Amino acid sequence: MNAIATYQYKTLQVSVTDHILTVTLNRPEKKNAMSFQVVDELIKVAGRISKDKTIRAVILNGAEGTFCAGIDLGDLNHPKNQAFALWELVKPWQSLFQRVCLVWRDVPVPVIAVLEGYCIGAGLQLALACDVRISHPDCKLSIMEAKWGLVPDMGLTQSALGVVRADVLKELAMSARTIDATEGKELGLVSHCSETPLEQAQQLAAEFAERSPDAVLASKRVINAMYEQSALTLYQEKVWQLKMMFGRNRKLALRKSKQASTVFAKRQFR
Repeated sequence: MNAIATYQYKTLQVSVTDHILTVTLNRPEKKNAMSFQVVDELIKVAGRISKDKTIRAVILNGAEGTFCAGIDLGDLNHPKNQAFALWELVKPWQSLFQRVCLVWRDVPVPVIAVLEGYCIGAGLQLALACDVRISHPDCKLSIMEAKWGLVPDMGLTQSALGVVRADVLKELAMSARTIDATEGKELGLVSHCSETPLEQAQQLAAEFAERSPDAVLASKRVINAMYEQSALTLYQEKVWQLKMMFGRNRKLALRKSKQASTVFAKRQFR
């Protein structure tokens, strides 16, 4: 317990109270956008959770009223990171970007995401990989990758399965539309809406902590098993992302985000 509570993270705040671990994305100046360091530290803390049998539940939230505004594009597009990001897409096994989300499905305790402010792109894919999502009604949600000419590639095909209907997921992914959490609850993206989402998450985590930790784990495992996907499905995310990145409409999508009159080229792929 103390090893996790006292370990120093640069982009996360980690605390333990009554066997409930709270992990807070702590880059408020970037609206808690997911940098490479955030990815690395989230995976590390998830690994420590898996080894600590005293932890009974996890709450995942963001500092200063925002969950996560997506991938830190400045960090992703930095020349020093581009070769690494490309390798993550090319390698045949799970990418780092998929792992940072899906690892929360694997930890042996329930994970509750607290959504406030913005939960878009990578932030929403991270939230969908959690077991329960409690949101402020005004939180903005979006699967935003299509706006940039890209495709969701952080494990959405696994984490959204059984959570959101396929037609809803297609509409949101294709349109890149931003919705509020009230609509998100109606569509299945959000489990509960609350004016005080952190308090409700703490109450639910305490309720989980009152049950047998083995029974809670077993429930998580057997229900997740209902929605297991082949590793080939995750690889398809990466294959299509590579096609998008090197396709002719990618640059036009970036231009269109600044100049609405931009016209896309004919569809390149089939």
